[in-house]
Amino acid sequence: MDLVAQIEALWESDELDPTPIEQAIRLLDQGEIRVAEKRDGEWVVNEWAKKAILLYFRLRKVEPMDVGALHFLDKIPVKADHAERGVRVVPPGVARYGSFLSEGVVLMPGFVNIGAWVGPRTMVDTWATVGSCAQIGGDVHLSGGVGIGGVLEPPQARPVIVEDGVFLGSRAVVVEGVVVGEQAVIAPNVVLSASIPIIDVTGPEAVEYRGRVPPRSVVLPGTRPKDFPAGRFELPCALIVGERSASTDLKTSLNDVLREFEIAS
Repeated sequence: MDLVAQIEALWESDELDPTPIEQAIRLLDQGEIRVAEKRDGEWVVNEWAKKAILLYFRLRKVEPMDVGALHFLDKIPVKADHAERGVRVVPPGVARYGSFLSEGVVLMPGFVNIGAWVGPRTMVDTWATVGSCAQIGGDVHLSGGVGIGGVLEPPQARPVIVEDGVFLGSRAVVVEGVVVGEQAVIAPNVVLSASIPIIDVTGPEAVEYRGRVPPRSVVLPGTRPKDFPAGRFELPCALIVGERSASTDLKTSLNDVLREFEIAS
């Protein structure tokens, strides 16, 4: 059987054959397979890859680990191929085995979990976290303290997707399989989830999105009122207040848009 069929068969049985499970995790670690990928313009989840990760957790045992002067107690080792892949990791930044960091990635003292994929030249800034299976594009900047949620179960659940060229400001949070479109700018403290409305307020009438940010959108935190038996209260939302210019290069466009919409990084 091919690897996919082997993982699917193990998922349906009580057996744990280490060989195909470890092969699948090794391929994830090398970036040769991904938990999710774009096909014909749509993001598709490779459920079998998530099943392989869950089987790997069952296979592994908690054990002491020494990484230099740092000591851990866990099931999953940390990555150790940064030099050969051209990745810079600043202590105590940690990427778990089974995640993939592309060439030119800079991982400050943050964390990348198993199953995640991080594209070329992306910055994972200090205390930013990339959750399990999240897919982060190239030339992305995850500012300090950004929280990218992880998801393993159910296997068919879409992970968080951050496409190429996105900028996420400090302490922004993206969870529950939200897709952030290419070159979007997410201001600090914006929270994006499957249930939080993303409202385009640039036209004469509001246009509401759920679970996705259109490409090149400039997004700020907002609130909108809702009536409850105890009174009226403000619930969080995200506001699309403009569009990032496509006429200039990435760096200039980013700086311009931050100034124009008074967004601090």
